[in-house]
This record gives sequence, structure tokens and C-alpha cells, in this order.
Amino acid sequence: MKVLKFGAVWCPGCLIMKPRWADIESENPWLETEYFDYDENADKVKEYNLGNVLPVFIFLDKDGQELTRLKGEVDKKELLELIEEYKNN
Repeated sequence: MKVLKFGAVWCPGCLIMKPRWADIESENPWLETEYFDYDENADKVKEYNLGNVLPVFIFLDKDGQELTRLKGEVDKKELLELIEEYKNN
């Protein structure tokens, strides 16, 4: 499983989520994540049809297929539950 994280420096919700993800990643060193800046990665924004609501977190399986996506500020507990649910995908 891999999580794609999309955000921007001007996005208040993204700033809130940054330390939350840092905690999750330090607690789960096996978790693979990749961050894309909304303004600097237009190709990825288009590829994943993001729209204009940020932040966006896309959970992918080992084959790169989308499992689920979340938009906006997400509670750490909810993220950890999804990570646990999808970790073997």
C-alpha cells in the first residue's frame, strides 16, 4: 500500500495535516507515502482528477490501483484505521 498526499503551501488544512502525517509516518516506518504540491505537480493533479479541494490523500494498492481517497482535514485515528485496513493491499 502507498499513500499519495496532495497539498499546497497556501492551504490551511494542509498545514494542519503535515505534522499529523509526520507522526503517522514515524510511528509506521514501513508505510510508503509520497507528497505532491498542487501548484508544482499539475500532471499528477490532472492524472488523479483532484479538483480544487485540498488536502487530498489517495490510498493505492501494490498495483497502483486506488483503494480510497480522503479530502480535507482528517482525524489521525481515521487515517490509522484506514492504514490498518489496507496495509496488506
